[in-house]
Amino acid sequence: MNDDEIISLAREVLKCEANSILATVDRLDANFAKAVNAILSHKGKLLVCGLGKSGLVAQKIAATLSSTGTPAVFLHACDAVHGDLGVYEPGDPTILISNSGATVECVRLIPILKKFKSTIIALIGNIDSPMGRASDIILDASSHGEADPLGIVPTNSTTLAMAMGDALACALMKARKFSKEDFAKFHPAGQLGRNLLLDVADVMTPACDCATVSKDDSVRKIVIEMTRKPLGAACAVSADGKLEGLVTDGDVRRMLQKTFDLDSMKCSDIMTKTPVCAGVDASLGQAVKLMEARKSKLSVLPVIDGNGVFKGLVRLHDIYQAQ
Repeated sequence: MNDDEIISLAREVLKCEANSILATVDRLDANFAKAVNAILSHKGKLLVCGLGKSGLVAQKIAATLSSTGTPAVFLHACDAVHGDLGVYEPGDPTILISNSGATVECVRLIPILKKFKSTIIALIGNIDSPMGRASDIILDASSHGEADPLGIVPTNSTTLAMAMGDALACALMKARKFSKEDFAKFHPAGQLGRNLLLDVADVMTPACDCATVSKDDSVRKIVIEMTRKPLGAACAVSADGKLEGLVTDGDVRRMLQKTFDLDSMKCSDIMTKTPVCAGVDASLGQAVKLMEARKSKLSVLPVIDGNGVFKGLVRLHDIYQAQ
């Protein structure tokens, strides 16, 4: 295959999978709402079960649900009958995932799960199937073929099942009024959680450890201070502690392209007089937006209080550092 053929094939696969999802949009019916309400009405957890590729999809759906306010546990269809059914409590609903709707390991679970008074939600690709006929609620995930060259590899079917799981999770989030703050509680170690939970004051370098100068100081002094405290910038601060300007490494390099006389140039000649700043109580997420949602991204951000007093510097490195 030449490059054009490879790219053409990839585009066809993506179109085929996208079309499978779009075709499902019009097939969504009251069963979807019924599934959401069944999950919402239960105070306990939800079980998500599958085998093979459908099992991997089930793991992802369970993880997404758990992280968005719906306690969910993945149940392997084979392990279930070898002790893992002990995870059930009376009434725990179950989502069974199977493209064929005839996965033997899933089908044989249904009468057992009904003894646990579990509402069975079948996320299947064939509604006229053993699982379809035995389940309480059917979510139609019919993909009508796969996207691979042989038409047999789980591609459309798994993408569609995953998308249906996402739709369930989003509907449940909305119904539960799940907020960004709730999301942060479940993701304290991830960057999304850090951005929501932490303020710039939690990660910034305090003013006493930053390079600070007067706007009348020479560039030579700026370079010396930035070398002593290498944060990528120096802040011009007035006698009463207010921020008057910012000089970055880039400002110094651009100046040196024009002149080598470090004593003839003052801080006020090269500093940004009205730099973008973050309030001391701004969240990391707000700081990231200030630094990155712009044509020319910022690597450092001065932090000030409500009176304009310089409190410190926050760097992208500080925000994205590994935990």
